[in-house]
Amino acid sequence: MAQIQVLGGGKMGEALLGGLLASGWTSASEVVVVEPSPERREAILAAFPGVAVAEQPHSDIDAIIAVKPAIVAEVAAQVGAVVRDGACRVLSIAAGVTTAAIEAHLPAGSVVVRAMPNTPALVGAGAAAIAGGAAAEAADLDWAASILGSVGIVEVVTEADLDAVTGLSGSGPAYVFLLAEALIAAGEAVGLAASTSAALAKQTLLGAAMLLDQSTDSPATLRENVTSPQGTTAAGLAVFAEHDFMGLVASAVEAARDRSIELGAD
Repeated sequence: MAQIQVLGGGKMGEALLGGLLASGWTSASEVVVVEPSPERREAILAAFPGVAVAEQPHSDIDAIIAVKPAIVAEVAAQVGAVVRDGACRVLSIAAGVTTAAIEAHLPAGSVVVRAMPNTPALVGAGAAAIAGGAAAEAADLDWAASILGSVGIVEVVTEADLDAVTGLSGSGPAYVFLLAEALIAAGEAVGLAASTSAALAKQTLLGAAMLLDQSTDSPATLRENVTSPQGTTAAGLAVFAEHDFMGLVASAVEAARDRSIELGAD
């Protein structure tokens, strides 16, 4: 008997599936991946032997909706159409789609938990936030947290905060990747070989993130610790300040948050 079904066999659905299996949250024989693409179904079967695949949702099994926001309503309606026991429980990781919008396609009393994970979940280092819908109780939030906790950390927030979470951690990996691109290109511009610049930039970001995670000091203190007065780092940081780096980051987070709000209003 399947314990859970993952609706969507794309990267995030596959990441969650891998985390659930690796952590022992469930076993391959207790999972169904619902995916309309034959190619993706074959890829899932190859990557996760023993997992079942299907083209349509199963009845009365907890579900993770891991599809693009534009088709969440369609998928939720498919889930609602096969519910036999009066209600169901769903975890949605679709950006911007509210719990109310999903609940509208499910039987009355169905539990919906909305989440915003991010792509580092692919390597077990995700950052996610969750919020419960109208019928969600503490046990339902614990259930959702246990799923997302298999691929990273989880914070519980209000649903009103999820758009801000989208702007920060949901879209945040892209900001870091952009910084990596910029550092690599800058290293090449000042004369480093492409491979050397890439290796140093990647390790610098990785090392800084590990130090930030493991240190008890704040980001500001860590920055100050490597910034000697009138030194090289101070010269570089002065350029960031001149171009309002902090303001640019704030604007990027706000723009992503606003887009999440727009998606929820569509």
